[in-house]
Amino acid sequence: MAPMGSDTRFNLSDVFGTVAAAVPDQTFLTWRGRRLTYAEVDRRVTGFANYLVSVGLGCRTERDALAGHESGQDHLGIYLRNGNEYLEAMIGSYRARVAPFNVSYRYVEDELTHLLTDSDAVALVYPAEFAPRVAAIRDGLPHLRVLIQVADHSGHELLPGAVDFETILAAPAPAAGLPTPSGDDLYVLYTGGTTGMPKGVLWRQHDIFLSSMGGRPWGSDEPLASYDELADKARAAGGGMSIMMIPPFMHGAAQWAAFNTVTMGGRIVIPDDVERMRPAEVLRLVEAERVLSLPVVGDAIARPLLDEIEAGNYDLSGLFTVTNGGAPLSPTVRERLLEALPHVMLLDAVGASESGAQMSTMTTAGADTAAATFTPQSDTAVVSADLDRVLQPGEGQGWLARRDLIPLGYLGDEAKTAKTFPTIEGVRWSVPGDRANVLPDGRIQLLGRDSVTINSGGEKIFVEEVERAIAAHPSVYDVVVVGRPSERWGSEVVAVVQFADGAEATDEELVDVCRTAIARYKIPKAFIRTDKVVRSPAGKADYRWARETATAGVGSK
Repeated sequence: MAPMGSDTRFNLSDVFGTVAAAVPDQTFLTWRGRRLTYAEVDRRVTGFANYLVSVGLGCRTERDALAGHESGQDHLGIYLRNGNEYLEAMIGSYRARVAPFNVSYRYVEDELTHLLTDSDAVALVYPAEFAPRVAAIRDGLPHLRVLIQVADHSGHELLPGAVDFETILAAPAPAAGLPTPSGDDLYVLYTGGTTGMPKGVLWRQHDIFLSSMGGRPWGSDEPLASYDELADKARAAGGGMSIMMIPPFMHGAAQWAAFNTVTMGGRIVIPDDVERMRPAEVLRLVEAERVLSLPVVGDAIARPLLDEIEAGNYDLSGLFTVTNGGAPLSPTVRERLLEALPHVMLLDAVGASESGAQMSTMTTAGADTAAATFTPQSDTAVVSADLDRVLQPGEGQGWLARRDLIPLGYLGDEAKTAKTFPTIEGVRWSVPGDRANVLPDGRIQLLGRDSVTINSGGEKIFVEEVERAIAAHPSVYDVVVVGRPSERWGSEVVAVVQFADGAEATDEELVDVCRTAIARYKIPKAFIRTDKVVRSPAGKADYRWARETATAGVGSK
């Protein structure tokens, strides 16, 4: 839907192109000592688009002839770590009316094959590092006909039939010119698959831009009305916005943060090492580049940075916000962050691939903030457990939901599309599966994703609440809570715990810290020790790994 009183339908190619024309000489991206301006990246984006069109890729069927779970565009997988090439391939695809999608660089051959088959990918951009993996599966993917390889430190040669990323950027414009992108063109985001098989979420670019990518400025319910307004906004910001991009672009939150930065004509700073986080390097860059915003994904990213901040000597006075999303921050880490950086505003945000950004809460040093409690946007609410009505303030528990700017559906899955995007009281909603309480004052308390909720002895237990209670113990470095089969309870609560270096705690001590925050029936029946809790590169818990670890672990008494 276009903004009220506006006929503009935004597409992500023209969003970037508009800002590049408005602030051409401002730095867009800094990585490994290289500074790329908006104009330079825009030229590279166009070269990438020219190549895709030259090999016959683009839009086959316009949106109005398709159902919500269908795509009429060619699909291109982006199988890259962070770097300028990720965003160039992404925006260049939009410019060619090709639909790019995220491919996890953690995937092994079977997972890759499943994803590239499910997505019906005809093109893949990948680094030379992953060339052997791509070579091993390409014969089983007859539709995959365009391979674009990014040179890197690995030294692997180009695969037969593949083209070099840098070389294709010189592709001339097609004789008929580039196609005209549409706000109805797809933004495709594959879910992480930590609780099931990955699914491709299909959004109109206009809707995801207004929902989550800067089309509705933060803190406002009023969206941008035109490209002229976008250009004015970017010019007025004067290049002051900057963000340290630690989370991987293969996750929606990082893509959304990148485009929010674009709408302000801002600068994205990427750590030199994109294979593993080096806290000292990250903080030196934050200091040197006077970065304003530092996104983290729960304790997995925040805690190592915090350890280094407390141990080192960094001038972080330019830092304005630490933004958390995708995984909760434990009370201990939250308190330490605000103590170490008392001038910083800590912003917690909630959203999902299927809903976009939904609600947030802001904390500053000395403020008393209720855990997991957020102020919703006007389009976010809690709907009843039976999906038959919208709950009013104070009515309690149901499903977190969003209306208006929501996806079209899941790629190729009509039944799941109907289930996740039901019509309630005549309005279509997105209900991804998060349980929540609507409080008397209208705020929403997030309880957790239903797919990882534990039903133990008939009681529903939300793992994030239990994780938060355990993480309050100062010796706990990381923790994931899961259910495992139990003859007595049906499913029993088990915590997989990683302790800080040199630290330890007994089961009794962990139980004691839980007693101060959660009811007795929610306290884990067992605590399994692990050297390292497995999480995604973005910091999200790998619940499949945790269940296997809990099931194989020795139970506590």
